[in-house]
Amino acid sequence: MIRAVLFDLDDTLLDLNLTAFLVRYYQGLADRIARAAGRPTVAVAPALAWALARMEDERRTDSLTNRDFLRNTFFSLTGIPLGDPAYARLWEEYDLTVAPTLGDGPVMARPMPGGRAAIEAVRLMGLPCALATNPNFTLEAVLVRMGWAQVEPEDFVAISSWETSTRVKPNARYYEEFCGMLGLAPEECLMVGNDARLDIPHPACGLRTAYVGHAHPARAIWWGNLQRFADDLPHVLALAERE
Repeated sequence: MIRAVLFDLDDTLLDLNLTAFLVRYYQGLADRIARAAGRPTVAVAPALAWALARMEDERRTDSLTNRDFLRNTFFSLTGIPLGDPAYARLWEEYDLTVAPTLGDGPVMARPMPGGRAAIEAVRLMGLPCALATNPNFTLEAVLVRMGWAQVEPEDFVAISSWETSTRVKPNARYYEEFCGMLGLAPEECLMVGNDARLDIPHPACGLRTAYVGHAHPARAIWWGNLQRFADDLPHVLALAERE
């Protein structure tokens, strides 16, 4: 039985140019870290990019949160301790003051049509919603993007971020951990996402995915847009029960 519905954020509830946002966000952050450390940005930015890539490597065997893994990897490359209170405050201030300004221009952030209808449809079915966004950002950066999507923390019983997750999508461990935060097994949850690679667990762990992107992935149980998902939700849930 499906007991909760998980929503992706970027390009699912939030329409944006994600690549442009990633470039603007991490370039600006690297500039500030470099200035605080007295280092050139051309040395800091590649190290930050490499730490992020290592954090997302499916071959990881550690049990660190994504945040702590990135901090450790970045320190090994640069000697800059991002976990030090001064750098932690720098990052927090960046998320609070700079990140909210990055949604315009090439990022073009705006709510995805049908997003609110989809959330309300799930609620009308008596099911909780959780935000299973890829946990490669701080919680504050997730909240910024939620604001652009015009969704609230109160819409969700849980929100994933790198402070609490030890893996990223599509790693099945990420999905197992996040469902576990809800007190549920993956087979008791339905994932709603737009990415045929990231929003379908690898390897399979029992979680079913309703796909709201532009392809037709074979492992998804349903395809369409968010408004159609809202309209078809009883049927989608019935499909999930039969899988």
